[in-house]
Amino acid sequence: MQIGAGAEIPLAEITLRASRSSGPGGQHANVTASRIEAVFDVAGSTSLTDAQKQLITKRLGPRVSAVAQDARSQMQNRELALTRLRERLEAALRVEPPRTPTRPTRSSQARRLEAKRQQGELKRGRRGPQAED
Repeated sequence: MQIGAGAEIPLAEITLRASRSSGPGGQHANVTASRIEAVFDVAGSTSLTDAQKQLITKRLGPRVSAVAQDARSQMQNRELALTRLRERLEAALRVEPPRTPTRPTRSSQARRLEAKRQQGELKRGRRGPQAED
């Protein structure tokens, strides 16, 4: 299974468990094991580097799992569970670029000050007559 950052996990490292679904299906759901849980043991993986393992463990924990019970078919739920697991692992490996702080432009500062001035005038107009001494 291909995940982001050039990493790949063989399906042999992912444990798939089937159980009875609580979702739709009526009487069909009572007799078929259509719910699929895909579990990936991060520490036991031989295909990931130590840095990747550390990053995933820090963000998701030592065991990453995904469950699917949306469809009546076990095969569809299997594909959904594997897709969800891949998305979680990709998100954990994604490194966000650092934000470079920017300064406000001259025109945005002028717009802000103009809006403040107009708001102040509006509030001054709401005041009642001033008492004279």
